Amino acid sequence: MTKTYLIDTNVLIQAPYALECFEDNHLVIPLVVLEELDGLKKAEGEKGANAREAIRYLERLCIEGDLLKGVNLKSGGTLRVETNCVDVSLPEALPENKMDNRILKVCKGLQERSEQVILVTKDILLRMKAQIIGIKAEDFTTEQVPGEEATYLGRREVFVPEEVFKDFKKKGIPSSEIYQTDEKGNKQSVKLIVNEFVTLRADQSNNKTQLGRYDGEKIIPLAYRKCKPYGITPRNAGQYFLQEALMEDADKIPLVIVKGMAGTSKTFYSLAVGLEKLMNSSQIDYRKILVTRPNAQFDADIGFLPGSEQEKISPLMRPIIDNLEQLLDSNEEERYKNEKELKGKTEEIFDRGIITAEAMNFIRGRSFVDTYLIIDEAQNMTPKQITGIITRAGKGTKVILLGDPNQIDTAFLDERTNGLSYAAEKMKGSKLCYQITLLPSECERSELAFEAIKRM
Repeated sequence: MTKTYLIDTNVLIQAPYALECFEDNHLVIPLVVLEELDGLKKAEGEKGANAREAIRYLERLCIEGDLLKGVNLKSGGTLRVETNCVDVSLPEALPENKMDNRILKVCKGLQERSEQVILVTKDILLRMKAQIIGIKAEDFTTEQVPGEEATYLGRREVFVPEEVFKDFKKKGIPSSEIYQTDEKGNKQSVKLIVNEFVTLRADQSNNKTQLGRYDGEKIIPLAYRKCKPYGITPRNAGQYFLQEALMEDADKIPLVIVKGMAGTSKTFYSLAVGLEKLMNSSQIDYRKILVTRPNAQFDADIGFLPGSEQEKISPLMRPIIDNLEQLLDSNEEERYKNEKELKGKTEEIFDRGIITAEAMNFIRGRSFVDTYLIIDEAQNMTPKQITGIITRAGKGTKVILLGDPNQIDTAFLDERTNGLSYAAEKMKGSKLCYQITLLPSECERSELAFEAIKRM
């Protein structure tokens, strides 16, 4: 049955191509949405770029027909701009001068004409107000990944028959030999995904474990288990998996996606491996470490802040410097006794060009060659931003996406629509990508941090 969807501005700002995603249904854009797009077209960063892209898309449709009467879309549906409904009344509690409420007037007006309209918006409160006045409202779900219960972790724990387990290091283990158990203790077969990390447990003695990775045919031992990048030793299974992912050559694994809560050493370990590759390796794999970190207000604010680019972004890079201080002086008792010396060490790393930090807003459109590229807090990026970064990776570049999908500061993104989760879902099973989710129990920051994760 054909439906009528009314599209809010924020849908087009997040996904300018959204009008192509509704199959053979009828789409309606209120005139107020065009006004909002006009007001956003000169905005800095992703918001302005997406507004301009959406406007250009509508312009192409204008050439093909009359948007007031309706234009056919390639998907089989239609699109029209609605300029009527100005005399439709709303409850007194909803003032008509607000943009959101003008959208609700159009919805109500179409409904009064017997059109079964569905409002599509990323704004939760607008969806709530729509439902209060009897209008059906939905989120834009095209970019949503599966819920938390179906999220790919990049790791799994399985059982192995004792007689097979002992030959793991020499021969590996066929995936047909592993199993899991249900609540009743019944054995269940396991279907692994290419490059999925595996904790193997001997089924006759739970104390015997091995760590491996599924290469598409069998589970093989970790290649970099004995490595100590920049003097750092893994402290748990998650960090062994993370080390494997980061140490692998960029030509083989150019993309690593790491998810985990605060304190699980995502950034710390990524920097450690990068420094190892640049400073301690006999063969230099990368030209530099490039670190960037999105911020909810970064695009809008950076152009107005005083100083150079490095001075502007220095507050956002403070977490990177905190991790560097720990890496450059491993003696915890002596590290902070001479703050000036420690600061000199970190500044030297930047002065020599070993690590560079750049604003997310300034790396769009570039190509990266032989670069160890760390994207910290990637959960605050949109799917389009993430795609733009990954597709810019040139030869010899390794892209590392770090973040916690449950800690999002960007408006209209959530744990199912953010760029980090989107990339994880789309790249699942790729031979060019390793993924790992670090568990709350693998927090290594401090006893207090671990206790807070458990309790709060």
